Amino acid sequence: MTHGDLNEDILTPLAFGVCAPIDSFEPVAFDDFASALRQTLDDGGRVLSLFARSTSEAQQWTLVAVLARRHASEAAGQDPARASLVGGDYSFSLGVVCARVGQSYPSLTPRSPALHLFERDLHERCGIVPEGHPWLRPVRHWPSDGGDATQPWPMYELEGPEVHEVRVGPVHAGVIEPGHFRFQCHGERVFRLEIALGFQHRGLLAQLVGGPHCHTLAQMETVAGDTSVGHAWAHAQVVEALSQVCVSPRADALRACGLELERLANHVGDLGALAGDVGFLPTASYCGGLRGDLLNLSAMISGSRLGRGLVRVGGVGFDLDDELTGSMRERLRSIGEAAERANLLLWASPSSTGRFEGTGTVPPEVARSLGLVGFAARASGVDIDVRRCFPTQTYSDHPVRHWLKEQGDVYARGRMRWREAEASFAFLDQVLDELPEGDLRVAPTELSPDSLAVGLVEGWRGEICHIGLTDAQGRFEAYEIVDPSFHNWTGLEMALRGAEISDFPLCNKSFNLSYAGHDL
Repeated sequence: MTHGDLNEDILTPLAFGVCAPIDSFEPVAFDDFASALRQTLDDGGRVLSLFARSTSEAQQWTLVAVLARRHASEAAGQDPARASLVGGDYSFSLGVVCARVGQSYPSLTPRSPALHLFERDLHERCGIVPEGHPWLRPVRHWPSDGGDATQPWPMYELEGPEVHEVRVGPVHAGVIEPGHFRFQCHGERVFRLEIALGFQHRGLLAQLVGGPHCHTLAQMETVAGDTSVGHAWAHAQVVEALSQVCVSPRADALRACGLELERLANHVGDLGALAGDVGFLPTASYCGGLRGDLLNLSAMISGSRLGRGLVRVGGVGFDLDDELTGSMRERLRSIGEAAERANLLLWASPSSTGRFEGTGTVPPEVARSLGLVGFAARASGVDIDVRRCFPTQTYSDHPVRHWLKEQGDVYARGRMRWREAEASFAFLDQVLDELPEGDLRVAPTELSPDSLAVGLVEGWRGEICHIGLTDAQGRFEAYEIVDPSFHNWTGLEMALRGAEISDFPLCNKSFNLSYAGHDL
């Protein structure tokens, strides 16, 4: 199958921000389905989500894949239905492809490693077996069949003279969610790290069925608490598409401000934590305080340091007057200058940068094949950013400066964080200076029945994908969430492959992934 073969007979186009009837996605033969996914990945596109819907026939399922396809830039703009942004020499568009399967199907992972977790998730949640999957281990530490959660998990074991195993967690010394890390080592060298998650399974996706409920948005703000604005915005996009609501330019700009403040607080805070991990206390101390200052700016808008309450379906819950806007710009400039000084100290310290360089490397080809997202992907040369690929109005009017690195090590991930923080400071100063007019909120109508819609947001960790499917009454029949951590935990495992076990704290903090966002 060539790129041109991915037509409407195989893959149905879906405009970003617009819902589509579920019956418009006709199932295709499984071989065509598999070819469409492989071709999308080979062409530099992405599989945003892969999930299953039960059919009326017993033991039958419909696999649904939502794809972001990459196109050469000369094709951009020729299809008015395509929601895309030219970034460099390419643009992106959305598409959906479906296939009917029974209780098993030939695994897609051997040919497309980026699908390995999706297939394990299908097996865990639906019992569908991807035959030939190289390592069909559970995704989460909870028994989907109601069995005994205390039973040991299947873990990779390395045997040989002087090989030893180091186990960390799931209970940790600090105030942190539980996660289990198992290192197979020879001396200090790590041959393999396996990560077991899901010790606090909340069953969130099942709770969303039948919604939206009065508490649904509050649940979305706690998918991953440090990404409250990102997940709330992605959910709002889904509901707005299903109810055919278009938010005002002012509401969109205020959402973008909240999202970039969230990005800044986490990037600046984690840069301080990285400095602390190598004992460089000046930057660690500065950035720890600056993170608090940035969280306080979110509280100036919404009353919540995590930005909760800012995003509302149809718009936003809070506005900025001229006095508050001016105060925020002044504070942002002061914080930005202090953050720059703190980071100049860090990057000018040879003892610190020498500890970062060459540590925890994820080569570009590995990052690409595993489907990494966000700054971790961009630090390994993978050019993907929702703000450029599927921008809202504010990001179209004020493009965020784009950065890429190829090294894929702790140094590259740290530098990428600082470059993106610089871009966020500049973006906020410009947007706050030019806040457009418009209503704060438009009341949503009833959701379109038997429809599907996609929400996409570039959270501070990376791509957030929400997908809502409605039933005949316009309520959620199913709801899928893909947090960026779902893609990137395997990247952390690969970063430790062949490294020293003492490198783990640096690698872990350079990714800083979410346990909660992975466990839904």
